[in-house]
Amino acid sequence: MRAASGGLPATLPGAPPRAASLSVRGLDLTYASSRGPVHALQRLSFEVPRGAFVSVLGPSGCGKSTLLKLASGLLRPGAGQIELSGSPVTGPRREVGIVFQQPTLLPWKNVLENVLVPVRAMRGDVPAARERALELLRMVKLDAFARHHPHELSGGMQQRVGIVRALVHDPALLLMDEPFAALDAMTRENMMVELQRIWSTTGKSVLFITHSIPEAVFLSDRVVVLSPRPGRVLQTMEIDLPRPRTLETMGSPRFAALAGALRGTFARMEEA
Repeated sequence: MRAASGGLPATLPGAPPRAASLSVRGLDLTYASSRGPVHALQRLSFEVPRGAFVSVLGPSGCGKSTLLKLASGLLRPGAGQIELSGSPVTGPRREVGIVFQQPTLLPWKNVLENVLVPVRAMRGDVPAARERALELLRMVKLDAFARHHPHELSGGMQQRVGIVRALVHDPALLLMDEPFAALDAMTRENMMVELQRIWSTTGKSVLFITHSIPEAVFLSDRVVVLSPRPGRVLQTMEIDLPRPRTLETMGSPRFAALAGALRGTFARMEEA
């Protein structure tokens, strides 16, 4: 876990820090469609070390979102196995938080009540979770908007609420499915910096799905590149940029070299 000065404790007071390792081994999935079977993933294997930020990068339709559903326990693989800290994932787990492409906030609930939705669904300790929710909202600079409703927030603010909602029950693993895809370019860059800060503060393990090379390089410790469908690992790249990273990092020669190497992989993919 990466230490951070000040800010939110990684867990509720008195609880140990929580992070998990994720192991994907020989994953294979074929699903039925109206036009016949679709082979989505093929012999997929990679690791998310405890406390690491790992991005999965690939072209549209390569099975990235399917992989996230498998990691969350919402789907079962046809072959292979996913383990969370050594325990097989056979269904939805309380140790997992999910951030979707859209924040999907309930319009009739205010920000604080939206954050508490998973806690109530899990029949958790709502008073303790309310305290944690307010701490998290403070961390993402939204504590002043706790009583506001979603329509009163910008797109970036709504997505920050979605991240807080995924963290409120203190999961060990955070799954993120292209959470910035719907944001404008400037907001997207600011959210990349914000997400890095949230991750550094909470110390969670993160599996981040994206099709953006700059996003993957900026955020990640490791980038896993998938092939076109059926998705299989073409390349695993370790990102050695020092942290904390700033928007100026994106203009550095090393950033350009890493991004260029990934673009080369995609260029060769298209030529194949």
